[in-house]
Amino acid sequence: MLIRKITEPDYEFLMDMMYESIHIPKDKPPKSELLNEPAIKKYNEEWGRKTDRAYLAVDSDGNMLGASWYRLFEENNKGYGFVDSHTPELGIAVRQAARGKGVASSLMAKLIDQARQDGYSALSLSVDPDNTAAIQLYTKFGFVKVGISGTSWTMKLTF
Repeated sequence: MLIRKITEPDYEFLMDMMYESIHIPKDKPPKSELLNEPAIKKYNEEWGRKTDRAYLAVDSDGNMLGASWYRLFEENNKGYGFVDSHTPELGIAVRQAARGKGVASSLMAKLIDQARQDGYSALSLSVDPDNTAAIQLYTKFGFVKVGISGTSWTMKLTF
């Protein structure tokens, strides 16, 4: 498996993974509808800003397995996992067929390394408390619960 930076031709897959990362077990709206909701659109609109980072996991046949990403938000335009304007909020998703094979761990490790290289002192995220597999992954990497936003937990990893 190869972990590489996402490039512009990969943006549609990134949007697929952003959609996949939104934990809605029942009656999930279609991708085009959900990703364009005002509270969600901020995560993907104008992707590729100077501080946006994203990585892609690809298997030996070139199949895209998953993605991880982060983006900074401001106090007046908070994400669900917002802690402050100096802490990027991350997202991660892996295709169903690739889960349980270390893809998410590899993507997470690469994104954390990138955040350190970029000079950040922390990363944050938002997770549904019913998404136990995700919480287990985040806890494994040292994220701790620091708050609640709506029905989701805000978790933070401080370097």
